[in-house]
Amino acid sequence: MENFLEQLTREQLAEVERQFDIYCSGAKEIIPAWELKNKIAMSILKNKPLKVKLGLDPSAPDVHLGHTVVLNKLKQFQENGHTIQLIIGDFTGKIGDPTGKSTVRKQLTNEEVKNNAKTYFEQFGKVLDMEKVELHYNSKWLSRLNLEDIIHLASSITVARLLERNDFSERFRAGKPISLHEFFYPLMQGFDSVELESDVELGGTDQHFNVLMGRQLQEHFGKEKQIVILLPLLEGLDGVEKMSKSKNNYIGVDDSPSDMYGKTMSIPDELIVKYFELVTDLPLERKKQIKEELAQGKLHPRDAKMLLARTIVSSFYNAQQAESAEEAFKAVFQRGGLPDDIPVVKWQGEMEVPIVDLLTELKLQKSKTEARKMIQNGGVRINEVKVIDINLMVDIKQEPVIQVGKRKFVKLER
Repeated sequence: MENFLEQLTREQLAEVERQFDIYCSGAKEIIPAWELKNKIAMSILKNKPLKVKLGLDPSAPDVHLGHTVVLNKLKQFQENGHTIQLIIGDFTGKIGDPTGKSTVRKQLTNEEVKNNAKTYFEQFGKVLDMEKVELHYNSKWLSRLNLEDIIHLASSITVARLLERNDFSERFRAGKPISLHEFFYPLMQGFDSVELESDVELGGTDQHFNVLMGRQLQEHFGKEKQIVILLPLLEGLDGVEKMSKSKNNYIGVDDSPSDMYGKTMSIPDELIVKYFELVTDLPLERKKQIKEELAQGKLHPRDAKMLLARTIVSSFYNAQQAESAEEAFKAVFQRGGLPDDIPVVKWQGEMEVPIVDLLTELKLQKSKTEARKMIQNGGVRINEVKVIDINLMVDIKQEPVIQVGKRKFVKLER
């Protein structure tokens, strides 16, 4: 690859370093870093935007903050004038990405893919300027491949290399089935990069094998190899597991401002810096300043989290709604008040109900066992008074406000 860095002026080199620092911020790995700098230099010299790829199989259309880690990185490229290639895997989505799975993935129907993709478009628009995004469906080129093409594609990689993937090797050792079509998933994803001649591909660390496949196939087909940027996975509100709707530890991009603010305030202190780095669009220098002030004790974690919550809500709504969410949070959790937007439930049953039954009936707790534990741990209040008796009978005629934990409220009406 030609060395474009040697051809730059001092001002142009400074611009390369500026962009490079932004793209490295929060990234887990860049493969290889020097080539990324060189591609930025080429872009400046030729006044030619880089083509930055993100491939998606629309199997889970509800976008949460964990998904925005890679979207925010795309936004950084977009703000510097580069072209975003968003690939909707309407073809590969029917195969199902086996990454991290111990069983064969369910194949999606055309209708499921179409509906999920529509939801992605709407939610991605909260982060990216979708009018400037190239949208591609990979069925456009993958459905045209004939058997000879597929055999040629398969010749570019060995079975031993495919079995290096942890999910495949673990299933193989455990004697669990691996369908032949699953081996084609990384090949199909890599072929997307060949077809679109992508310069950069982004992915989470769990996509390491898949995104490197694009680089390998581009070389196989005589194309210039793409750079791979791997981004860390974002832990959810529990601070342990990857953010996921199935684990109920997520902040959804469609959450209300008050929910978004309140959930952000509940993250563990040790994740504050990571959230600032990965899910906010604050300037790089400001992020570094927050990190240093937290480390030096100049910034209290509570105040940092309030800034984080305001920043996140503002990015998906606006500053005024962020301020309102903060005031509501202070009223409830700092001054001991009640929120103004408590959900109201019209009660149709008996007028006296055991508290444990009531919590499960209202879906404030998943089971009676969990309801009893929550009461014993002091996490249930009625009209702001802590419940200490697990056998308490609740008088519905009083139209009580039930509170579970810090964020769940229900007002009952008869």
